[in-house]
Formats: sequence, C-alpha cells, structure tokens
Amino acid sequence: MEHVGIEAMNVFGGTAYLDVSKLAVHRKLDVDRFENLLMKEKTVSLPYEDPISFGVNAAKPIVDALSPAEKDRIELLITCTESGIDFGKSISTYIHHYLELNRNCRLFELKNACYSGVAGLQMAVNTILSQTSPGAKALVVATDITRFLVAEGGQELTHDWSFAEPSSGAGSVAMLVSEMPYIFQVDIGANGYYGFEVMDTCRPVPDSEAGDADLSLLSYLECCEKAYLEYQKRVKDVDYTSSFGYLSFHTPFGGMVKGAHRNMMRKMAKAKLPQIEEDFSRRVAPGLTYCQRVGNIMGGTMALSLASTIDCASFDSPQRIGCFSYGSGCCSEFFSGVVTSEGQQRLRRMGIEAQLNRRYELSMEEYDKMLLGNHAVRFGTRNATLDPNFMPAARSARNGKPLLFLKAIQEYHREYEWVS
Repeated sequence: MEHVGIEAMNVFGGTAYLDVSKLAVHRKLDVDRFENLLMKEKTVSLPYEDPISFGVNAAKPIVDALSPAEKDRIELLITCTESGIDFGKSISTYIHHYLELNRNCRLFELKNACYSGVAGLQMAVNTILSQTSPGAKALVVATDITRFLVAEGGQELTHDWSFAEPSSGAGSVAMLVSEMPYIFQVDIGANGYYGFEVMDTCRPVPDSEAGDADLSLLSYLECCEKAYLEYQKRVKDVDYTSSFGYLSFHTPFGGMVKGAHRNMMRKMAKAKLPQIEEDFSRRVAPGLTYCQRVGNIMGGTMALSLASTIDCASFDSPQRIGCFSYGSGCCSEFFSGVVTSEGQQRLRRMGIEAQLNRRYELSMEEYDKMLLGNHAVRFGTRNATLDPNFMPAARSARNGKPLLFLKAIQEYHREYEWVS
C-alpha cells in the first residue's frame, strides 16, 4: 500500500502579539459581538517581519533536522500566500535561498486566498504519489501577514470590518511531504472539493482587503456542507459523527467554525444542541487552540488548525482527522488523514506552544504606533532600511535560536539577516 503525507511540520507565530480583548475595548467594539469571535490573541507582524521571514523561520527547524542527503531530496518547494511581494518574482526563491536548498529543485508560488495552503499540500502529495522521482520530498510553506488597512468599498463592499481587525493575524506553517508520513498520513483519494465564483472577500489592491462578511459566512457554510457531501460520495460508509476522531477547520475565527460545525451536526446527524456542544468541545476545540492565539493566517490557517489538533488532542490510539479548507472567491476541500501518538510526539518536539509563549505582548500604544509605521514596507517598495531597534523586546524573543528578519530593500531586492 502506498503511503504519503506530512513527514514533519512546524508553525512560526511571529515575535509579537496583541491581547484582542484589550483591542476590542480600545476600539470600543460591542462586547457581546466580540465574544462570538472566540479569539484570545493575534500575532502582529513587525515592520522587519514579512511573509518571507515568517516562512523561513517556520521551515528552518524542519530542514535543520534533516541529514545532508535527506535535505538534497527536497525537489519541490511551494509557497502558498496571498501576501506576495511581487507580481512576477515568487517568494519561494528567497525561502529556497535562505534555507540553502538544493538548486535542483522546482520552486513556485500559489495564490488562491485561504485555500492556497491545502492546494499546495495536495499538489505535493500527488507529486510524491506520481513516483516520477522515487524518494523525493516536497516542502510546502504557507505564509501570510496582515498589514491592517481596509480598502474603501462601493455599495457591495461596505460591511462593518471593525471586527476583522481582532481576528486577522500573521504566521507561517511549513510542511515536509514525503513517503514517510510520520505526522499525518493522508487518506489517498479521500477528497471532496467544491467551488464557485463569489465576491465574498478579496484583496483588490496588494496591501488591503475588502468584502462582505455575511456573504463570506454563507459561502463558507455552503462549501463545508457540499465539499463533505462530495467526500462522502467517494469514501464508502463514511459518517460525519463517527468516522473522524477529530475535525480541523479553516479558522477565520473560532465562532465561524462553531457555526459551521453546528450546521453540519444538524444536517448530517440531526443532532440537538447538547450533543452538538459536547461534540464541538471534544472533536473541534483542540484545533482552535493555536488559531485563537495567532489569528487568521489565511493560506496557512487550515494547517495551523491541524497542527493545533495534533498537538492538543489525545492520540492514545490512531485517530482519523477530517479537514476542511475554504478560500474566498471561492474553492474548498474536505479531506482526511490519520495521526498516531508517534506523530504527536514528533510534532511536540518542535515546541510550537513554547514559541507562542515567548512572543512579546504589545501594548495598545505600541500597537497603534506600529500601525503608523506599516507604510514603510509595502507591496512595490523600492528602497528601505529597517530599524533593528524597533520593539527590541520582541526581536529578542528567540530562545537562543537564530531568526531571520528583513534588513533592507535595495532596488526592490530584499535583504535579510540572521539574528542570534
């Protein structure tokens, strides 16, 4: 039997974060409505952090754990992002360079809103399954940041976006895909996908967002149901309540996932509220833990939820995880895989929770000051020099391990430095 899936996985959740309950008070948001987000913290990308530095910092521990021979078998590098820095040049070239990977490597970038990370994962899985290069490995890096600027919209794009700020995060998830799926063994052929054209959320200009939050919720709910039903057609005797030990969802914010799960339990299992609440706490909540601390990292959020599930749930016996990915615009997919206690132990060695705990908490004054500086590095910035003394406490949250930071931009070319 063929085996394929995630051999190694890591999350980088930045160096600074904000307590979003304090943000809600600061912005004078409706408290009851804010609590429905089920958010606790959000990673804030500092001016010298970008999708490239985030991606390298997520992938480096994985690559460093490989032998030179194993490292040379990385023959595919896919970056998945909606935070690209150039209309032509892929950020995969920078990540490839700073990870010092073999030059005999296919590298490119995918953009498909929040679905991009799963699109990259599935492309990597099928590349390994093709056996065109037996023993090869693929590195998938989903990386996104939010420089929070909301685009002015017309009549169809004027929904209140004030509640998007607390849930919009920054971070990266790196996944090494191979024939040795120690972390997550993919169920081959168990995929249900569903998509259609809808103008729910978008980035009409590189550095800001627009959209209709209500329409996005409706599209997410429809896709969750229809993608699962397509999965059900392809997988014999599948049952939503009993076939999956856990469920990992793309998580714009926890409340959206809770609504989708409630909708699925009512339609697929005719469940009543007490059963739905128990099932949510048992099968879904473990996947929200890291998402509630990092925020929505777009293309990487499905993978962030999966990492959270593997790290925080119980795997005394092997468990199948059902995964739902959604990207605005839209495309979605429901797929599954199996995780064992060995996989959990391997992921826990990455110390994801410890890395999140080391982040520096920004005060509201520091956060507002930082927002004013977000214009220093934007899409198309030609020349810039970053101030290494900005937020020094955040920059030093490294636990003795080197991190990559943006140093300067010279004639559009980005230059980085390792800080130990």
